[in-house]
Amino acid sequence: MYAAHFNLREPPFSIAPDPAFLYMSSRHQEALGHLLYGTGQYGGFVQLTGEVGTGKTTIVRTLLSQKLGNVDVAMVHNPRQNELEFVASICDELGVNYEKPPTSIKTLVDALNEHLLKTHAAGHRTVLIIDEAQQLDPKVLEQVRLLTNLETDKEKLLRIMLIGQPELIELLARPDLRQLASRITARYHLTPLSVAETIQYISHRLQVAGGASDLFADAAMRRVHHYAHGIPRQINIICDRALLGTYAKGYRTVTAEIVDHAANEALGLDHKPRPASLTDRLRQWLPAGIPLRWIEGALAVAALIVAGVLLSERLGRHQPEAAPVAAAAAPVAALPPPASSVAAPTPAPAIDAGIGALRATAQPLPVVMARLIGLWNPKITVPRGENVCHALSQQGLECYHANGSWADLAQLNRPAVLSLNLDSGKTQYVLLSALNGDSAVLDSGSGPLRLAQAQLEPLWSGEFLLLWQRDADAAPVGPGAHGASVVWLRQRLAQAQGKSLTPPVPATYGPELRGQVTDFQNAHGLDADGVAGIRTLIMLSNIGHTAGTPVLAENGG
Repeated sequence: MYAAHFNLREPPFSIAPDPAFLYMSSRHQEALGHLLYGTGQYGGFVQLTGEVGTGKTTIVRTLLSQKLGNVDVAMVHNPRQNELEFVASICDELGVNYEKPPTSIKTLVDALNEHLLKTHAAGHRTVLIIDEAQQLDPKVLEQVRLLTNLETDKEKLLRIMLIGQPELIELLARPDLRQLASRITARYHLTPLSVAETIQYISHRLQVAGGASDLFADAAMRRVHHYAHGIPRQINIICDRALLGTYAKGYRTVTAEIVDHAANEALGLDHKPRPASLTDRLRQWLPAGIPLRWIEGALAVAALIVAGVLLSERLGRHQPEAAPVAAAAAPVAALPPPASSVAAPTPAPAIDAGIGALRATAQPLPVVMARLIGLWNPKITVPRGENVCHALSQQGLECYHANGSWADLAQLNRPAVLSLNLDSGKTQYVLLSALNGDSAVLDSGSGPLRLAQAQLEPLWSGEFLLLWQRDADAAPVGPGAHGASVVWLRQRLAQAQGKSLTPPVPATYGPELRGQVTDFQNAHGLDADGVAGIRTLIMLSNIGHTAGTPVLAENGG
């Protein structure tokens, strides 16, 4: 109706998830990077969450538009199914032949497994994307967990992506779903846009539709953010209504007053900013996508809250409900690790020890984390009430939490917190400070202990958390991405080759850059998927690392 009036090729603020209008904020780039990582050889299990209207579905559509080579995708849009219907839907999406109507889940899973083995042998990877996953029945989620058991000796046959609203985080925090939650290898929570990003978002969509950049007054765009709280879908609804109101008045520019009327009409006269609930306030202190149940009470000395640093049922059982709120107003406190936890310039020789010595020197998780942080910088401070990983990210250190092997740790070459099962289901956390041949050096309360990796293998779940130093512009990106993160990637790849780039450096992730990333991954033993995921970024950050950077082995990385 108003398109011709404003010389627009098409309505710029449709709520349909059109990838052509995708505004790639830094958050959206990172979310897409996580999904691209999930399609790789070792992608495993990825979780993407976000409030209604933040752009999750559009990001999924963008992923599907990437024309990923040798990747088969099954998309489940309807989560309201029982176990039999759910597995049948997957088979239908992938074109799996099975007896109809299906008589049992076993028959379907057997047919699915046979299909996956054939596609794997043909060099194809298979990805299952489940939208609106917060609506899945717990029994269906347990079936999802069982599907992750379909694997070869080298990799999973089915890579799974759970896409859902924040309720999905709480659902997976249930004790009866902890086994499923522990298999998720990458999480990202898509948050609303800031004021500046909202202005950029509106301008971007107008540009794509062929509109003038000044169609909305600056004050009008700020009013849109005020009413929409940075949620893209709400921004679209208000802006569309504002354009209609401007057209009705015969104006050429959307004013703040018109936005006020548009918001009242679109959202209701009683529309007011939604007050932040206790859950919302707590989630602000958590890393993206971490369940509230993983808030760990602070130690009195360190004033430390560890939220979801490692997956652990023990952490969930000991969550203090009031501690995070009380801690929020507390002053900034230093994070002083015990004197013995800071690595000395010349560490004492490791003591060969057995598992009994490891049990005797058990330390609480916050202390182990403090030791790890102390290896990087004993002067780092963490505001009381803040999650450690979030606070560290503000100071140039990032947490990387994953599952892997000794070879993975040697490749990443950074000290790490390991999760060990030492006493009949009781989880203990230890700091791995060095790898030497077939032995591992663990930093305990009584000094370094050296154990054979073979001794630890039956006790280690493969779960680890390490820290790495990330440059400001470094972020997971893949084909189709655009921005500062792509520029950083090009510069660091050039540095790896001993070259320098002449400005301006292209900011688009095209086929040529994907080839460079693939070459780098092949050279460093990474999954050569052409996507700059977390492990690729860590390996790039290892190039020319500064003196004093903690490593597991001086000749590693």
